[in-house]
Amino acid sequence: MRVKNSVVVITGAASGIGRATALHLARKKACLVLASRRGDALESLVAECTALGARAIAVPTDVTDAGAVQALAGRAVEHFGRLDVWVNNAAVSYFSPFLKVPLEDFRRVMDVNVMGYVHGARAALERMEQQGSGMIINVASIVGEVPQPYTTAYSMSKAAIRALGVSLCSELRLDKRNKKIHVCTVLPATIDTPFFDHAANYTGRRAVAMPPVYSPDRVARTICALLEKPRREVVVGRIGRSMVRQHRLMPGRIETMMAVQVENTHLSKKEATADSSGNLYAPSPDPGNATVTGGWGGKRRTAQRSLAGAALVGVGGAALSPQVRSTLSELWCRARS
Repeated sequence: MRVKNSVVVITGAASGIGRATALHLARKKACLVLASRRGDALESLVAECTALGARAIAVPTDVTDAGAVQALAGRAVEHFGRLDVWVNNAAVSYFSPFLKVPLEDFRRVMDVNVMGYVHGARAALERMEQQGSGMIINVASIVGEVPQPYTTAYSMSKAAIRALGVSLCSELRLDKRNKKIHVCTVLPATIDTPFFDHAANYTGRRAVAMPPVYSPDRVARTICALLEKPRREVVVGRIGRSMVRQHRLMPGRIETMMAVQVENTHLSKKEATADSSGNLYAPSPDPGNATVTGGWGGKRRTAQRSLAGAALVGVGGAALSPQVRSTLSELWCRARS
């Protein structure tokens, strides 16, 4: 599929990966239908995309509302005449011990991250089957392969998204009329976005981006490449790819390493925070959060984190000597400072 003039719907477009993807596709002159709960952030993004020479419209949408998602797909076809690509990207999360998170917050994460993707896939497939072609790209996470503590619902939801992709691919293969419809799943590692400040939190500790941290542009480039060459599943981030491979070989060791890393590097030991439901039920009112990045990157810190992560994953973490583990922990602490 040619990216130029392709009609692409992106949910969760207001910030982070969604915003980066919109800007990346705008440079390639795609036709963009941008969805999020944040109308003001979408309008500013439309202006940016238009300045890059793309055609774009904003459609404020809550993906938990099946009717609103159907209307979103309808707007794409009404405005641009067809629907080529649907990027399911809108997602929320919390950080909390399992027994402390309010059940309504748990359900909300599952509703947005799973049913939101289901609503998107149904709306897109209905139009794509009529056209005889199209592509659904589901943004999941490596925690769908290697779940982590304190984000139980998020980890569950991303595993469900991987299953959704496999199931839809299998079903589409059974009907030759749908051979030009593709379903792709993207599994990013930790990405430098405002996501961590948006999340609900009941740990008492500020959530920070867990090293190594990759640029949202890397995910955007991956999504753009899928338009031209579809792949069933792709992991973004070298350390993420290594973790996925290692997990399939020695799951217990990698899961232990993930748990320790989350405890030591994903929740700040210096910054406290009050309990909050974050953006689960309403988007952030701060226009400063409608950005691509979240301030977690930086070439020096990324390089240090990548070195430490590569060493840990390369040997499975538990095989390191105490001296080496101490050195790597110190390197992580410097990278976070």
